[in-house]
Amino acid sequence: MRVLVTRPERAAARTLERLRALGHDPVAFPVTAAEQRPQPVREALEKPHSAILVTSAEAVRVLRSLGDTISRHLGETVFAVGEATATVLRETGFSDIRIAEGTGASMMRLFGEEFAQLAATSPLLYLAGYPRSPALEAGLVTLGVPVNVVEAYRMHPLPLASAAVEAVLCHRPVHAVLFYSRETARQFFKVTTVDALGALLGVPLLCLSANVSEAIPESLHSNIRVAAGPDEESLLALL
Repeated sequence: MRVLVTRPERAAARTLERLRALGHDPVAFPVTAAEQRPQPVREALEKPHSAILVTSAEAVRVLRSLGDTISRHLGETVFAVGEATATVLRETGFSDIRIAEGTGASMMRLFGEEFAQLAATSPLLYLAGYPRSPALEAGLVTLGVPVNVVEAYRMHPLPLASAAVEAVLCHRPVHAVLFYSRETARQFFKVTTVDALGALLGVPLLCLSANVSEAIPESLHSNIRVAAGPDEESLLALL
């Protein structure tokens, strides 16, 4: 199958490898790119905090970019949103990792009480991205848990041309499209022409979550397939 992967370039590398190993023909088509913000992260790490919270592998890549600075923090407790993020944490050198089920809501459900206990001594440090789901922050506020939210990176839309989308969809048919975030799907369809939409009729649009699928145009709702869980394993199982 020819599979269109709309992830940012760095994040897409492993996905492309996995798809090739499964016998598919992946096509990289990044829609957004991450602007890393290492300096605010470096400054936040030097302030008192009881644990680190990360909800994406991109935030961990920012930590990794700090070089020697991060070595002093590798023994700290880190809460990861899911297994993919935890994998990058392990590769960076962290060892005390607690893993949720892929969403900020699951982090609150599984670790809310522990968050409150930890933050009784020092605030939590949440290395966030932008844009992001509000679920984790809202949950912490509801529990009255002190947290320092630092934007480790910002996702920016790439200057996509309608012609580029049309070319990748119309010149050679794709058999599936992978969407990992609502913003990516929104940006993709923002510049999709009528001809390109026509090329997607009957093509499965595979979404990491129901939230992501909400950005798919109504005319293509019958094409939507939502992963059983908010992780890449579940998403690729839809192929």
